[in-house]
This record gives sequence, C-alpha cells and structure tokens, in this order.
Amino acid sequence: MGLLRRSNQDSFGLDEALQLFVVCDGMGGSAAGEVASSLAVKTFLHTAQQELLLGAASPVKTRNALWRATLASNRAVYAKAGSAAEFQGMGTTLVGAVVEDSLLTLINVGDSRGYLVRNGIAYQLTLDHSYVAESVRRGLMTEEQARHSAMQSVITRAVGTEVDVHPEIFEEPLEAGDVLLLASDGLTRHVSDAAIAEVLSQQGQSAVEGCRLLIELAKEDGGTDNITCMVVRFSDADSEPRPGMTPWLDAQ
Repeated sequence: MGLLRRSNQDSFGLDEALQLFVVCDGMGGSAAGEVASSLAVKTFLHTAQQELLLGAASPVKTRNALWRATLASNRAVYAKAGSAAEFQGMGTTLVGAVVEDSLLTLINVGDSRGYLVRNGIAYQLTLDHSYVAESVRRGLMTEEQARHSAMQSVITRAVGTEVDVHPEIFEEPLEAGDVLLLASDGLTRHVSDAAIAEVLSQQGQSAVEGCRLLIELAKEDGGTDNITCMVVRFSDADSEPRPGMTPWLDAQ
C-alpha cells in the first residue's frame, strides 16, 4: 500500500468488451478528490460506451468518443463542484484509452500518464499538464531539477476545475508484444521510465503481476501518494489484448 495518505483519491474503470480503460487522480479537500475522480470515471465510461457503440468503427469515431467523454466528465465534475461548499475547487486528472483494430488511442488531462512498452523501452505517449513538465518543455528547468522540485504536484489542467477543458489526444499502432500502462502520478513520481520498461518487459509475466511489481517499487521509494496502475498486454501469438489491472489504495 501507499505509506502516507489516509484516503484514496484515485479511481479507475474499464469496459473489457470495448477495450476501454480510464484512470483518474482526484484533488480537493476532505472527500472531494474521491468524488471528483469517481464521477469522472463513471461519466467517461458511460459517454464513451454510448459513442463507441454507434455506427461503424473508425479512428475518427474513436477519437471523437474519447474527446466527448472527457468533455462530459469535465461538465459533470464542474457542476458537482458548484453544488456544495465541500466540493468547491475539486477536480481530477484523467487518462483514458481505447484499443480498436490494433490502434491505440489515448486522451489525457493533467499528469496521469499513458505508456507503451515496446522492445524493452517505455515510451510516454501522453503529455503532462504540470508546472514542472511545462517548465522543462520551455527550457526553464532541467529534467533533473523537475524530479526534485517541490512543485511536482502542481498541475496546470484538470477535469472539473473550469467550464472548459482542453485534452490532448494521441494515436499509436500496436504490435504483438506491446504493453500498455495507464498510471496516476503516485506511481510515476517514484518509478522511472527505465524501471517501468524493465518490469513490464519480463517474459511470461501477467498484467496483474506487472502492476504489483511496479507498486512495490513506488512504495520502496516512499509511496507518498495514492498509486493506481492498469496494465494491458498484447499477446505475441495473436495480438489480442490481455488486460490485467490492480488498483492500489493508500492506507495510513
């Protein structure tokens, strides 16, 4: 388990039939972060399911489904945040993915990440919306400074904090043997890309075992936040998705 937080503000969900996955990391006082992430996951799945089941499959339809699901999540969390004083200011990160016809499509807001592990290398496919990441991209901070910055938890975009939200969307053709990882920053703050690649490149490893090993590494490095990861492996034999996921809930 995590080592510091008493409550779990992470949420996750999936529709295995549609190969639809989502991880959210909530923020807000008291239980507001839990409410934000749970509502975002529920709304995202419901909206994406409706969109994906309409008409013939296509990359454009998949992108639109993820986009509309994220906007719907933003509207739902924003409305809830304005409904009572205890929810004011709450929000959540979101990273979602759909696998269809060997094409991986991802969407993200905030600093929860999507990775593709291929041939022993972990590629971060999503773009962090955080103070340190944007400072690195602008040349104001080095990667090393970012790793040790006290501003690591400051995100610049979130679901539900504003009337409008601006997600990023990405596509990547899949190959046999690829591994997809969706994770909250409770994992990626403590586990390097190289370590992610090493763990998830182990032959014969189940998706659930991969999650467990990553979580143990995050705990060993301090476990300062809720840790949630979802791993989906693609069989070397037939490229069919073999999903496995383990949510990690923090305790005191």
